[in-house]
Amino acid sequence: MAMDLQQITNLVVKTLDDSKGRDIQVIDVEGISSFADAMIVCSGTSTTHVRALGSHLEQAFKEAGEPALGVEGGPQPDWVLVDLGNVIVHIMTESARAHYALEKLWDIKGQATRLNKPEATDSV
Repeated sequence: MAMDLQQITNLVVKTLDDSKGRDIQVIDVEGISSFADAMIVCSGTSTTHVRALGSHLEQAFKEAGEPALGVEGGPQPDWVLVDLGNVIVHIMTESARAHYALEKLWDIKGQATRLNKPEATDSV
């Protein structure tokens, strides 16, 4: 049985949190995006950490029987994108995240809202 949006979001947040991802933000883009219902943005401390976070996420979904549709990032990535279908995950170094400011881009008209994050990640 396929995972629903909240289950996917919960697994992403838990996996990133368990792997020491920083400042995990879940953004509801349903209705303002034609390609996803949610976007999750997370920071890693280095390109090695960013790559590891992407790998851990890819593995978690493979183990859950819901493999990622795609994972994009180079050998020393400032940014890794994980495509989970209706959820897109952006894992970035802090400098790349500050430069691209995806949260501001998607919230420019005040339409994007935060989805409920699992309670376990309140310390993030």
